[in-house]
Amino acid sequence: VYGGASISDQIRKIKRGAQIIVATPGRLIDLIERRVVSLGTIKYVVLDEADEMLNMGFKDAIDEILSGTPDEKNVWLFSATMPREVREISKNYMNNPQELTMGERNQGNENIDHQYIVVDERDKYQALKRMVDYTTDIFGVIFCRTKIDTQRVAESLMKDGYNADALHGDLTQMQRDRVMKSFKNKTLQMLVATDVAARGIDVTGITHVIHMNMPDEMEYYTHRSGRTARAGKKGISLAIVSKKEMGKISQIEKALKRRFTKIMIPTGDEVCQRKIMELTRKMRNVEVNEEEIDSFLPEVYHELIDLSKEDIIKRFASIEFNRFLAYYRDARDLNKSDRTKSFVSDDRYGRDDRDRDRDSRPSGDRVFINIGRMDGLETGDLLGLICDYGEIDKGKIGKIDLKGAFSFFELEKDVTEQVMKGFEGVEVRGRKVRLEMTGERREGGGERRERSGGGERSGGGEGGVGYQRKRRSFDGGSGSGEGKVGSEGKRSYGGGGGRSYGGGGGRSSGGASGGERKKRW
Repeated sequence: VYGGASISDQIRKIKRGAQIIVATPGRLIDLIERRVVSLGTIKYVVLDEADEMLNMGFKDAIDEILSGTPDEKNVWLFSATMPREVREISKNYMNNPQELTMGERNQGNENIDHQYIVVDERDKYQALKRMVDYTTDIFGVIFCRTKIDTQRVAESLMKDGYNADALHGDLTQMQRDRVMKSFKNKTLQMLVATDVAARGIDVTGITHVIHMNMPDEMEYYTHRSGRTARAGKKGISLAIVSKKEMGKISQIEKALKRRFTKIMIPTGDEVCQRKIMELTRKMRNVEVNEEEIDSFLPEVYHELIDLSKEDIIKRFASIEFNRFLAYYRDARDLNKSDRTKSFVSDDRYGRDDRDRDRDSRPSGDRVFINIGRMDGLETGDLLGLICDYGEIDKGKIGKIDLKGAFSFFELEKDVTEQVMKGFEGVEVRGRKVRLEMTGERREGGGERRERSGGGERSGGGEGGVGYQRKRRSFDGGSGSGEGKVGSEGKRSYGGGGGRSYGGGGGRSSGGASGGERKKRW
């Protein structure tokens, strides 16, 4: 049972009788509240991908579910990593838990061939297409860092005639099911995905895992690469890296104790040669249905009677060859990367892939955001959030200053308002996100807030100015500074004036909650 699908159908199936229920936390709580499911007599509780569920903000939901289970039960936690929160759950809901570790930490699959290519940042999409064109019968997963990058790469591939689709957190359950069904049936050749969306994918026969961006954490690289080389088969993990990312290759090599192989991106001529030979092999190995085709051949012979054998071969090969020749004629060598920084847009990719040094660029607007390391974020995570919800390119973002409970980041002035609006109603780890403009630094008082991400000014506390904005509630309405009790009797905080760091103010509660949460990270 899971959200996004008909709950009536799920209730009907449960009432017929079920010994095992596989559920997402939110839908299970809904069924418990409807008195469709009772956990009072269960014997086993299994939490799969426990670390990712906690990362996605399900800790309260998991606590609520486990609190309704009997004291005498078997609890099994499956987790690729063992963060503090997972250990807390094991202490609270398990008696004398035993930890079983399969393999060694960061141990890679010996059947995976780890490869990388080095290109300018602006050429990554072109390099991806060239590798796909050169590789015969590729069936793979392409990983991107953010949801926006994932959607853009997938759309660009489809626009350029490739059999690809996207898988990320903004898809509905119905869309996700459709994409995964196509991929499992191999009617979809390439799946472009984020790390979280692809977690747990178990599809046989994946030949390649391609990294458009190297992940910030070692575990994510292991999880990504583990999609291929299953059931004793061999597979390739290919990283498309810029010069700035070469350090990550070295770090992963040391952690995995495996050498990565640097390969060269094929030239346009090499791609054309590979394609014409691929077509030749298909022609040679094609199965001929003698009985059914015989009646059609006389007209074919008559049509080709004036052509020699050599002419027929040339024309047949040109059917496929001409398309690639037209595209790759005079194609430049992508392996040559003389510059360390690139400011050129790749129009075919539909975005500006400028690779800038964020700390040295001129500052624009400086923005406060009420999330930081305590929410499990690293700099790369916050960068991805700003790009996703602000719908901007990373080149618009300057220095990111990540703190414990809050952070600051710089934006080019022309996108500040867009980013402010994009974060309205967003939650991170269950916390309502609040953005404010900052002013100059004040003596003994931190930074003065100038403008809040949505709207209306309200009285602040002593020693500073507080601002309050209208917050989108979960049912589409907006809330004021006063807290309201939602449908589950829980008070929602964080949507109003918010905690003011270094400048007084106070913590005010957010608007009413209820219904489906539309923006959550």
